[in-house]
Amino acid sequence: MEKQQQIIDYCRRFRLSGLLSELDPVMNQAQREEMSYVDYTIKLFAIEARHREAKDLQRRSKAARLPLVHDLDQYDYAVNNGLSKTMLLQLRELNWIEQLFNLVLMGPSGTGKTFIAAGLCNDAVKYGYRAYFRTMEDIVNILKMKDITRSANADYKRLCKAQLIVIDDIMMFPIQKEVAVSLFNFINQLFEKTSFVITTNKAPKQWAQMLDDEVLASALLDRLLFRCEVVNLSGNSYRMENRETIFEK
Repeated sequence: MEKQQQIIDYCRRFRLSGLLSELDPVMNQAQREEMSYVDYTIKLFAIEARHREAKDLQRRSKAARLPLVHDLDQYDYAVNNGLSKTMLLQLRELNWIEQLFNLVLMGPSGTGKTFIAAGLCNDAVKYGYRAYFRTMEDIVNILKMKDITRSANADYKRLCKAQLIVIDDIMMFPIQKEVAVSLFNFINQLFEKTSFVITTNKAPKQWAQMLDDEVLASALLDRLLFRCEVVNLSGNSYRMENRETIFEK
């Protein structure tokens, strides 16, 4: 017991929390199976490695701020929205992130834009990318407050180091000129360094109306569409066709 307590003390000292949580079972297994010193050591390292990988994934998932529904394994391929199963599976391979390609998901409300974007962000997080999901409102608030509050500044710095940024519902509402300029500067700063996934229900020609500046809209689109795949989604709203009711059928 004294030696076991020494091991526990060392685990706490070196912050081996994964190993500490499974110490008793693995020691019993080692005695029962008469493991060699090498196998026992490998077993200990493997336990700690799995624990740290799980904690890291949990941390990155929290930082990504994914919406509640974001698992593309649950995607309904029966939905006819213009995105084939082959196309989605290819997007899920995430090669386009390595190639610094952007993705624009464009279409009316309810056609799956946010779900697909969040799902791709979730896949990227699982693969170890620095990936973040933010609504247009989030981005606007960050750009407005980054020089005022510590939390906004920290989020801004985090996004500036991202490998993938999802901006959901861009150009849904008109944007003030000052914010529009900040948005352009932000995207221009990350141009050819970070991949973007943009969801929007506005065609590119309508962006100038939302920004109230045709030149700025053209410059912004020039950056986003330079290396970009535009996916036009169509069809009826999935939410409306599958909405639930409080009344018994």
